[in-house]
Amino acid sequence: MSVALRAATYSDLEAVHPHLVAELIDGALVTHPRPAPKHAVAASYMGMTIGPPFGHGSGGPGGWIIIGEPELHFGSDVVVPDLAGWRKERLTSLPNKPYFETAPDWVCEVLSPSTESYDRGPKRRIYARAGVSYLWLLDPRAELLETLVLRDGNWLLSETFSGADRVSAEPFDAISFPLSILWPFSDVPSPGEESVEPTNDL
Repeated sequence: MSVALRAATYSDLEAVHPHLVAELIDGALVTHPRPAPKHAVAASYMGMTIGPPFGHGSGGPGGWIIIGEPELHFGSDVVVPDLAGWRKERLTSLPNKPYFETAPDWVCEVLSPSTESYDRGPKRRIYARAGVSYLWLLDPRAELLETLVLRDGNWLLSETFSGADRVSAEPFDAISFPLSILWPFSDVPSPGEESVEPTNDL
């Protein structure tokens, strides 16, 4: 990851090669390479797991817009989470710009060696300041998921999932799914059938 040494602008971000992901964090231009395969697979599978029950209402309550790698503008900060979700009552239409200014209700960051310090540090602070209610930190290397909830402007660790755990966590606790489906080439055993299940009557 490289960080510019001068105050950066959106024009600097637009000039970055499309093979790189670029963000403006605390006035600095931050770039990093496209994600490694295990990172990309974990993000994609998370989106495929959450999307149908919450985006489409297939096996779940619906009511959400789930988007991969949206560009979010919070004042001078421009960040690109791996996944983000908005409740439909808060995002009633898509913007006519290539970015979103309405803070999502949920963000999932997939950690990698080049991004973890930013995801756990300044980006987590930016999300709290913007009013994002839920933050999931997914680590494909450790095969671990941490779920955080914003309370009075501070992040509180809600639950941590690893190994063969089934995940059921806010704001998507209407379903449960085996964490291991996010890394299909892992040897981690799954408890019972590899499936997404409702956790209550929907």
